Amino acid sequence: MKLELRGITKRFGTLIANDSIDLVVEPGEIHALLGENGAGKSTLMNVLYGLYDADEGEVLLDNKPRSFAGPGDAMEAGIGMVHQHFMLIPVFTVAENVALGQEPTKALGAIDVAEARKRVLDISERFGFNVDPDALVEDLPVGVQQRVEIIKALSRDARVLVLDEPTAVLTPQETDELMEIMRQLASSGTSIVFITHKLREVKAVADKITVIRLGKVVGTASPDASTSELASMMVGREVGLTVAKSSRETGEVVLEVENLAVLDDRGQRAVNGVSFEVRAGEILAVAGVQGNGQTELAEAIMGLRSALTGFGKISIRGADMTGATVRQVLESGVGYIPEDRTSDGVVGAFTIAENMMINSSYKSRFTKGVNINFSARRKIAEQLVKEFDVRTPSAETPAGKLSGGNQQKVVVARELSRDVDLIIASQPTRGVDVGSIEFIHERIVIERDKGKAVVLVSTELDEVLALADRIAVMYRGKIVDIVSPETSREQLGKLMAGVTA
Repeated sequence: MKLELRGITKRFGTLIANDSIDLVVEPGEIHALLGENGAGKSTLMNVLYGLYDADEGEVLLDNKPRSFAGPGDAMEAGIGMVHQHFMLIPVFTVAENVALGQEPTKALGAIDVAEARKRVLDISERFGFNVDPDALVEDLPVGVQQRVEIIKALSRDARVLVLDEPTAVLTPQETDELMEIMRQLASSGTSIVFITHKLREVKAVADKITVIRLGKVVGTASPDASTSELASMMVGREVGLTVAKSSRETGEVVLEVENLAVLDDRGQRAVNGVSFEVRAGEILAVAGVQGNGQTELAEAIMGLRSALTGFGKISIRGADMTGATVRQVLESGVGYIPEDRTSDGVVGAFTIAENMMINSSYKSRFTKGVNINFSARRKIAEQLVKEFDVRTPSAETPAGKLSGGNQQKVVVARELSRDVDLIIASQPTRGVDVGSIEFIHERIVIERDKGKAVVLVSTELDEVLALADRIAVMYRGKIVDIVSPETSREQLGKLMAGVTA
């Protein structure tokens, strides 16, 4: 099926998320929609899928204009979408999830379970998905859950398949398997829209690439284009894609974690017997697929989450910080870049200057007696805005009015300008543009070269390999191995899937 979008415009108040976007996807084509987070890619596909109404423009399928009042209409027309966050019911079987909403029935309206199973088996065998229709979804690896989502779409006769950031939660091996599935689907005539910001994957699988920046199409490219060319299109300027990092001698142990156990929000063990140490002048990267305990580990080190009573010890510079408050941890010389800047990193209604002093407002450099020294605060903020290249009209601009990348730079500036020995950087470049990634990586390496200890928590394997001096791989709450950055992507992928043999 041929898909064509003509002049699609979508506004949210004064924000133009999509600005007169044109896109053509031919039958059997893998068309990559490339752009940074916030560029408007997912909004465009949500318009196509009937989740949003376009303010202007039209959708054509096989040259015929179509309009959708909701996802049901889009599915009826042959459009399927696999969202970045899966829409599966964990306690249902694969067959039950696939049948949901279009349940095959027998006499008197009874659900025909055998027919639902057959539907899954037929699609699974046709494309080599190897999915058990009777398996509970909650028992399946993430990569297999994604295949279930694809089977759901294909069971509704989807001839245009939208994959929204499909590799965000996959190991390298699962990513390779997904790409092979995409090729098989395309060879069978299915049109695929592949939404991503990962240049390596685009070049590996796409037939054609459309680049979106700030809600507009800025150009198209072939997969033969270099990664630097694609990155420049995404950002609007040349960017460096490699990190300059030399080897150096490490110093004394700054952070030591011993047999740590931590519960998640559901009361389950998210961290289960984790031990490691980080020395001055090194970056220890904690790698793994999202949801394997990395978030809870970082929060426990920061005092945001308690260790399970009787299980584990956290020491900073030899001092026992198990059970310490967040303020005590910060006072011990720790800088923290949280994984969610919006809820934990900045206060959107506060100015940049106010955010810069948010965890040091009682320090002498920000105070005059019992009052805030507004002149000193403004001067410090202006210096940091310049040093960390925060793009803003003024240090008095509310942080909420900044782009995601510039908000992240505010957080990085605040934490790295403090006198710290240890930096916990959790997903430090999530949702920021390529140019900001380049800058943040450089700053992290500078801190490491100053003799700081750095714990980098990241699900981006390219980031881990670029920055790490050692890599601790987490799987289901445990560190399965600590390896060097020279370890192959294949071996790291196996470790991320829990394979140690």
